[in-house]
Amino acid sequence: MTRLFSILLFLTIVLVALFSLKPDSEYSTEVIEGLPWQIEVLPNGESRVFGITLGQSTLEDAHQQLGDDMELAVIVAPGTDTGGLEMYYGHYKAGVFSGKLVIAADMTPETVSRLVKNAIKSDYMDSGARKFTLNPDDLPLALRAPVASMTFIPVVNIDETSAIKRFGPADETVHVSDQETHLLYPGKGLEIIINSKGKDILQYVAPRNFDSLIK
Repeated sequence: MTRLFSILLFLTIVLVALFSLKPDSEYSTEVIEGLPWQIEVLPNGESRVFGITLGQSTLEDAHQQLGDDMELAVIVAPGTDTGGLEMYYGHYKAGVFSGKLVIAADMTPETVSRLVKNAIKSDYMDSGARKFTLNPDDLPLALRAPVASMTFIPVVNIDETSAIKRFGPADETVHVSDQETHLLYPGKGLEIIINSKGKDILQYVAPRNFDSLIK
């Protein structure tokens, strides 16, 4: 009996060791969510990406969904007097992909001008754009603004083949130059900009607003 018990114990230890060495991917049923190509198109012409409904969710909704590690400011492009309110995540993780995420607000020029006028300070960015830090009194107004678009800039580079594998064939492909290609997905509200010598960019809008993205 003692010998039989020892044999059974030995076999049990061997089986446990074998299962402990088995790669997680072979038996894990966990579904990864929040990936860049997981775009839910809604019947009303809107879409949901990263848990945010474009054209419906507010910046406050995005803040609650994505966390506190962000900056909120009005960004004015170089050589212009017009700008937009943006929520910026410098270290965002889209599923298993790391990168930067910029969320642009749908806000009238008059309201943006008010935020700029009340800003507590301004700084020049490396790009030459000017960043206006909001007055705390204006934060409730800013956070009520709906999300107009999102831009994800992944750390890893993608190419046209891998993009099509994940997102599907593009409705239109535009070769801007030898190094820059745009993949257009109007039905998903998505534009993928592939730059062989720079950063790749994924831009999301509600599908009904895709024309405004192209403009």
